[in-house]
Amino acid sequence: MKDITHKPTSERFARASAMLRIDPAILQATAHGRKTDKGDAIEASRVAGIMAVKRTWEALPFCHPLPITACDVHFDYLPEGIYLEVTATTVGQTGVEMEALYAASVAAMNLYDMLKPHASADTGLISVTDIKLVEKRGGKSDFRAPVSVRAAIVVTCDAVVQGFKDDKAGRIVRDRLLKREGVDILDYILLGNDPGPIEATLDDLLARELDLIITVGGTGLEPYARTVEVVQSRIQRPIPGMMEAARAHGQARTPRALISRGVAGQAGHTLLVTLPGSSAGAAQSCDAMLTGLLEAVRPAP
Repeated sequence: MKDITHKPTSERFARASAMLRIDPAILQATAHGRKTDKGDAIEASRVAGIMAVKRTWEALPFCHPLPITACDVHFDYLPEGIYLEVTATTVGQTGVEMEALYAASVAAMNLYDMLKPHASADTGLISVTDIKLVEKRGGKSDFRAPVSVRAAIVVTCDAVVQGFKDDKAGRIVRDRLLKREGVDILDYILLGNDPGPIEATLDDLLARELDLIITVGGTGLEPYARTVEVVQSRIQRPIPGMMEAARAHGQARTPRALISRGVAGQAGHTLLVTLPGSSAGAAQSCDAMLTGLLEAVRPAP
């Protein structure tokens, strides 16, 4: 089963449909499905669809169990039969497309099961067709990064500069950015923890009016960790929600997330973001806010 542990939760919605093609005579004989030998086929199929949404993970082995927060099954009578739609909503780490599709198929099959006994040799047309996904919303596919983002990454860590530590966190951030369409990393800079060079480097990058500057490291409680103070002094419009999201996401995975002092905000046109220097902290922060972060970047005209 696919590992979605790293994914943040978000609201997800899906709509799926199916068609029960049936001879009109069968519907006429059963009061449009309301009076069959087995009972009310419409209401029974509505319940079957709702049950199926909540139990999809038991029938499809690679689907994750999801907390379904809303579900509806709607029926329309058409000349060729009964058209049904299922909507499903969750607040989770993956979408509900398969839940909606499975529920649509189960609801349609239940209609078939309850109406088929009423199909005589002369009125035998009954079939389930056109099971399909109609709509989906939620997740990072709803967000589109700007056409072009000019970015820089500044890693601040004495141990990395001196060769005692591998620059794993910086590479994680770089790789996550490069996976996003339209992101161009113009600078990748390694610095120590001395505030002077960090200040000079940030001022140079800000003067170039880049769209995004991400620092990696210097967000902890160590006395030499001063990156946050340098960045904070240059932020003109704080955006606290970014780091709130990162810390909340990280705290669910490691207790050390609560001691991160990271900040984010705008300095003129440029978006400034500080990420932790640990590989886990950098990865979790990217998972939590990278989609929204890129949505917030507005390149200069």
